[in-house]
Amino acid sequence: MTPMNNEIEDVRSRVAAMLAELPGEAELAELPAHSDLNALAQRLEEAHQVLVRALESVEKG
Repeated sequence: MTPMNNEIEDVRSRVAAMLAELPGEAELAELPAHSDLNALAQRLEEAHQVLVRALESVEKG
């Protein structure tokens, strides 16, 4: 694998791991209405930041 492919796989793995920690659709439906959504938002923000940094890295090339 080339270094770029390794980086792509690393980003995919990191984002997949972050998203895997989030509750699934069925789990979300069972959460109480007052459930703390801040933790969910934080995990999504972290995944977003990983993707943003990856895109910035590609643009700098």
